[in-house]
Amino acid sequence: MQALINAVNRSLAGLVILLSCALVACVVWQVLSRYLLGDPSTITDELARYLFMWTGLIGAAYTSGQKKHLAIDLLTMNLTGMRKRISQLFIEATTILFASVVMIYGGGKLFLKILAMGQVSPALGMPMGLIYLALPVSGALILFYSLLSIIDLLRGTADA
Repeated sequence: MQALINAVNRSLAGLVILLSCALVACVVWQVLSRYLLGDPSTITDELARYLFMWTGLIGAAYTSGQKKHLAIDLLTMNLTGMRKRISQLFIEATTILFASVVMIYGGGKLFLKILAMGQVSPALGMPMGLIYLALPVSGALILFYSLLSIIDLLRGTADA
């Protein structure tokens, strides 16, 4: 199981780095083409927006799995023992509910609906459904990491 987790972690880290580099390259080219060439590139403008969405959502899933996401732990940091574990289980269960209902189910329905409508992006001409696929993919990754966290909490191997 640990080999799978390590493979997912490495893959996501590499993907986020790749997406971030592509995003920076698009923005740099957009600025250069606008101010130096006087002819802004519409393709990189649109691509940068889509890369930003994917980078943010996949990056959020990765940081969720690394336990480095933004958290308000005012209540949890003052708890100890069983109370802390119950609080952490509740937080993970809430995360699972959100990821499942909003991101996977809702994002999946949006992805399928937009794909079925045949909507394409104006400059790139790519199916818009592929852009919205970031929602269910990141939701599934967050769900994966939350389930692992619950398993660790129930086994007593989670970081306290």
